[in-house]
Amino acid sequence: MNKTVKIILVLVAIIALAFVLKYFKDANSKDIIDYKVEEPFYTSINTKAVATGKLNPEEEIEIKPQISGIVDKILVEEGDMVKKGDLIAIIRVVPNEQNLVGAKSRIATTKLSYDNAKVLYERNKSLFEKGVISQLDFENSELSFYQAKESLVQAQNDYQIIKRGSISGGSSANTNIIAQIPGTVLEIPVREGDQVIQSNNFNAGTTIATIADMSLMIFEGKVDEAEVGKLKEGKEIKVILGAIKDKEFPAKLTFVAPKGVEENGTVQFVIKADVKIDSTTNVRAGYSANAEIDIEAKDSVLAIREALLQYNRITEKPFVEILDGDNTFKKENVELGISDGINVEVTEGVEEGDKIKVWNKASKDNEDEDNDE
Repeated sequence: MNKTVKIILVLVAIIALAFVLKYFKDANSKDIIDYKVEEPFYTSINTKAVATGKLNPEEEIEIKPQISGIVDKILVEEGDMVKKGDLIAIIRVVPNEQNLVGAKSRIATTKLSYDNAKVLYERNKSLFEKGVISQLDFENSELSFYQAKESLVQAQNDYQIIKRGSISGGSSANTNIIAQIPGTVLEIPVREGDQVIQSNNFNAGTTIATIADMSLMIFEGKVDEAEVGKLKEGKEIKVILGAIKDKEFPAKLTFVAPKGVEENGTVQFVIKADVKIDSTTNVRAGYSANAEIDIEAKDSVLAIREALLQYNRITEKPFVEILDGDNTFKKENVELGISDGINVEVTEGVEEGDKIKVWNKASKDNEDEDNDE
């Protein structure tokens, strides 16, 4: 029995030894992992800020009535070109009955005063010519007559304004809505028959039409607080319109807001820029646009692809792995300069000719992709 046990233990030991030898053989026969490497290179790097916004006319005004009433006629359409002083619309006045009755009553009252002053004036004039009354008494009656006449004319004018909106009904009448600037009619938010309210100190009034000079356009957008400190008024920028993607428009930065507004957890600053639009390009107000602003530029700097950088989990400082001997790499901390999001300047830690490890190791799939390319 003891002999059988010994034979079994020997066989188990032999089998275990065979497995161990096979394991070490397979481990030693594995292919050595081969990593791709890249070298630093000299290039030019431009850092840019991108602001999103819209293209709007620099001069845009809303035409509002100076009297309340009903829109009787609209003489232009959206998109029409108008000159300063052109008639846009005509308002028909709907008088307040109480005000109209009060105006009629004032006319009647001032008419009585006028008739009485006229009788006294004519009587005193006759007596003055006969030498019965003094010149002072005559002049007093004459003054009263002219004052009563003026009051009557004023009361009649007030009645016409309440009833028709104007005295003469000419081109300068309050019922005539005219263009205040030359330009393009962008919008007519009312229709014939709509009721409108006059513009005064207590009410903004109803907008009859919006007119803008489309030859002078401005870009209005927002930039992040991390970039606004690098912007200065007068800087040349480029504007790209969403509707015209194959063309860039030169612009000049004219305004950077002194105060930011918090949006979605970040602080945004409003910027404005004058955009040069050539006569051959047809643009419309409200086009979405992006402004590209060059922040900093350097020529012929030593750089690497930003994808090669790794970061220490504790210190969060960047480093790269440089080839050091036969398929071995050493970590090297680096100092970085400007970056354009693809390439980054390296000021310390890397020299020309260094072979920097690419994170993802070369695999059969990668090799197949490279062969396909």
